[in-house]
Amino acid sequence: MSQAGIEKTAERKSPKSVVGRVVSNKMQKTVVVAVQWTITHPKYKKVVRRTSRYMAHDEQGCGLGDMVRLEETRPLSKQKRWRVTSILERTGRDVPAAKEPAAP
Repeated sequence: MSQAGIEKTAERKSPKSVVGRVVSNKMQKTVVVAVQWTITHPKYKKVVRRTSRYMAHDEQGCGLGDMVRLEETRPLSKQKRWRVTSILERTGRDVPAAKEPAAP
């Protein structure tokens, strides 16, 4: 028996995490999150804003415009590789009140 197999330990790297804003929540348990960052253009030296959109698994019920933290995870579907770990900031959206039937 080789020593390499015994000494090999499985160390996991900590998953990547990003912060972004929810731009779509029309699917069941899935949200689309836009993550923005800035870079300096190599030639013109101007600061340029870049955006990536990630599909993420959402068990917490995020709303449109919420600021959320995503964490990388195993592939959950064809396009979902992220999950929502926390909602950092909720938007001030109104919750529609249930209408009571009018008395005759």
